[in-house]
Amino acid sequence: MKVKDIGEFGLINRITKKPKDKDILVGIGDDAAVIKTKKGLQVLTTDSLVEGDHFRREWFSPFQIGMKAVEINISDIASMGAIPKYVLVSFALPNDLEVDFVENIYKGMWKSCDKYNIEIIGGNMTHSEKIVISITLIGEVDNKNLALRSGAKPGDLIFVSGHLGNGRAGLRIFQEEIKGFENVKKGYLEPKAQLKTALKLSQYVNSMIDISDGLAPEIRHICNESKCGAIIYKDKIPISEEVRGAAKRLNEDPYDYALFGGEDFELVYTVSKKNIENINGFLVGEITRKNDFLLSNKGKEKKLTKNGYDHFF
Repeated sequence: MKVKDIGEFGLINRITKKPKDKDILVGIGDDAAVIKTKKGLQVLTTDSLVEGDHFRREWFSPFQIGMKAVEINISDIASMGAIPKYVLVSFALPNDLEVDFVENIYKGMWKSCDKYNIEIIGGNMTHSEKIVISITLIGEVDNKNLALRSGAKPGDLIFVSGHLGNGRAGLRIFQEEIKGFENVKKGYLEPKAQLKTALKLSQYVNSMIDISDGLAPEIRHICNESKCGAIIYKDKIPISEEVRGAAKRLNEDPYDYALFGGEDFELVYTVSKKNIENINGFLVGEITRKNDFLLSNKGKEKKLTKNGYDHFF
């Protein structure tokens, strides 16, 4: 058996063990780990950017690479209802890479860190044939604001924080070398974590996750951890006119971009009906008691079996 035979999440399932330390409140299976300390709850996440997979030098400036590396980790911390505090950065770099290029990556990272009042406190460097950037981000959260994937309840309504499909649309525009669609391109090159929104939502939502792999797989993650089902209302998924235009130009489906494309870094969250008046966002579905995972379109329902992005497929 090879990794490609079971994929990213199949591999995660095989290597996951239940934590033995009682101070580990959340381990593998959420957007970030949560550890109980004497001063409160600490939240930790890590993510990597690999050249040729997550970015290409001909598309991204080094400044944009640095910003993206930080923003996508902040997105994970935000989805837990936590405040990001400290960053560790590990680099694998080609020996012939220009020093200015690395310095500009750091300028991009500092730009995002300064925006959120985060400090870069250390890291590591080694050599590689391609650029690899690995970020570890440490944050803090009050217990009352902690948002997990496992808290969804039947009857909860499902919301998203913004328009979807931009990540996939931007990638496809660059791949096909299509001119125009500047807003889509910028959204792909410079994703933004929804930290401010997440902190406002966290005290009211029952569950929350960021959208890095597409709306459908993220809702499925919530359902798996909460042991419930869901219905997604296709016609209510928010997609911008420019993303729709890009999909039309490419003769592709904008709903595929939103449902399965990934790298939107918006939030999806479930809310009880009594708390709806306290939140903002776009209603896209409902949590159900059954384990069925359905897409509703014009009154017709069908099972959703397609998966989102997987690093090993």
